[in-house]
Amino acid sequence: MASFTTRVQLNGRPTADDYERLHKQMRGRGFSRFIDASDGKTYRLSHGEYNREGNVNRDTVREDAKAAAAAVSSDYEVFVSEATARTWYGLKLATQAELVAG
Repeated sequence: MASFTTRVQLNGRPTADDYERLHKQMRGRGFSRFIDASDGKTYRLSHGEYNREGNVNRDTVREDAKAAAAAVSSDYEVFVSEATARTWYGLKLATQAELVAG
C-alpha cells in the first residue's frame, strides 16, 4: 500500500469557508488531514496538507486532488509526493473532536 502527502493551495484570497469546502471535497476522495505515528498516536497535518494511503499511484492522487480543488476554486496548486517513510516535528496531536469531524 502506497502513502502520499499532498499539498493543495488555493490561490487568490481564499476564505476559511473555502478551505472547509476543500477539506470536505478531499475527504470524499479518500484524503485525510491526519497522519498516524508508529506509537499509535494521530497527528493533525499542517494547513493545506493531506494524507492518502492505498493501492493508487501518484497520477491518480494528483487527479483526485485537482478535482477536489477545482470544485472550490479555479486557481489552485497541487503537489503530491509518495513516501516509503515519513518523519515530522511539531505536528499537534489530533483531538477526538477533530478525528470525528474528519
